[in-house]
Amino acid sequence: MVFTAGVTTFPDPATVVRRQYIASAAGDLEAWRDVIASDVEWTETAGFPLGGTYRGPDAVIDGVFTALAAAWDDWITHDDTYIVDGERVVVLGSYTARNKATGRSIQAHVAHTFIVRGGLIVRFEQFVDSATVRTAMQSL
Repeated sequence: MVFTAGVTTFPDPATVVRRQYIASAAGDLEAWRDVIASDVEWTETAGFPLGGTYRGPDAVIDGVFTALAAAWDDWITHDDTYIVDGERVVVLGSYTARNKATGRSIQAHVAHTFIVRGGLIVRFEQFVDSATVRTAMQSL
């Protein structure tokens, strides 16, 4: 499905969000940047090891993606269910990964909310079972 605004045509918001997940999983940061607004506001849940708000693609790459890669092996975001309401897309899923320092694995439920405008993600917010993630990071 394609939304039109005047004569400009944009992919539907769910397609934009799915492209973000595909690019992220492939480690294709250029493709990821293609669907991210230059002033994106990206919020990781308080209590999550990377909790806080990052502004701009470079801040997200450095503060989230690079940090996850440094601490975890095989980090996968499973984007199972999409709920779309206009420009808002909610994705329900889970994270799986193995912590490099402890060797402990996680499977944590997650909800992501996105706001998509003009074919770009302008806002992201994560809701996650942070306790599961933090427990995997602690030595036995």
